[in-house]
Amino acid sequence: NIARRGRFAPLLRMVSLLFLLIPLQLSAVKLAELHSDLKIQEKDELGWKKLKAEGLDEDGEKEAKLRRNLHVIMAKYGMNGKKDAQIADSNYIKDGSESDVLDDPRLEKLWSKAKTSGKFSEDELDKLWREFKHHKEKIHDYNLLLETVSRTEEIHKNVINPSEENVVKEELLHSKHRELKDKLRSINQGFERLRKVSHQGYDTTSEFEEPRVIDLWDMAKSANFTEKELESFREELKHFEAKVEKHQHYQKQLEISHQKLKHIEGMGDKDHLNRNREKYTMLEEKTKELGYKVKKHLQDLSGRISKGLQHNEL
Repeated sequence: NIARRGRFAPLLRMVSLLFLLIPLQLSAVKLAELHSDLKIQEKDELGWKKLKAEGLDEDGEKEAKLRRNLHVIMAKYGMNGKKDAQIADSNYIKDGSESDVLDDPRLEKLWSKAKTSGKFSEDELDKLWREFKHHKEKIHDYNLLLETVSRTEEIHKNVINPSEENVVKEELLHSKHRELKDKLRSINQGFERLRKVSHQGYDTTSEFEEPRVIDLWDMAKSANFTEKELESFREELKHFEAKVEKHQHYQKQLEISHQKLKHIEGMGDKDHLNRNREKYTMLEEKTKELGYKVKKHLQDLSGRISKGLQHNEL
């Protein structure tokens, strides 16, 4: 209902109200991530409003995608009213309750084997845990799209008098089925990778380490790219991975600064507290800025791959 209010209500103001209505247990890092996600969403909504004003998006495809993205954000940060919706906000070592948040017996079994295999260092287990969480997010996104398509199909079946508008909606359904197929392919490839890594350990000669980058590279190799385009994409992925690593570095620094600030707040030294608040604010802004850049870059890269995969379908 929130996503439908007045088409799209001013997003950041709307979410500020949600903070008051729903008690969120988010770390400093997760709050910065939420800010970046909302900034991307708001930018996309502004773009959609311009299209709408020009009489485009008549079939409502872009609007439906924006709604779906907003639902994903709300579920990701536990803002949809469901107690178990929020994806774990920690590494596996800190909370020890990893099986509770994977929601998939196959993933839980793989993770349990990997954890007790002795093939991974703590850093590698933390990295692998990020891959498992990323895989869970992909499944969640797929299920949301599947629900949307199923509802649209049900409405389409109940239409008595076919019209030109319904032909457009049928084409939209075909487009959504292609998107579902792409997402399912990505999920299957991702699971096979998790299965392989969980059993064999990490390949030290592997070109990429970040889960999202590995995912993009696997999909790019299946897309309709020339050798030159694929090589160019590979180089861009290297730059993207460096950007992701920089963002992760600032996330860690922000978390350390947040813990330090909480400790100093109880000591009563105002000068010390002010210095640390300034450092925390600087780290928070830098983390938000980098988070936005990473998410925007990921969006652009995913869009290019999606176009390449659609060419394969033709």
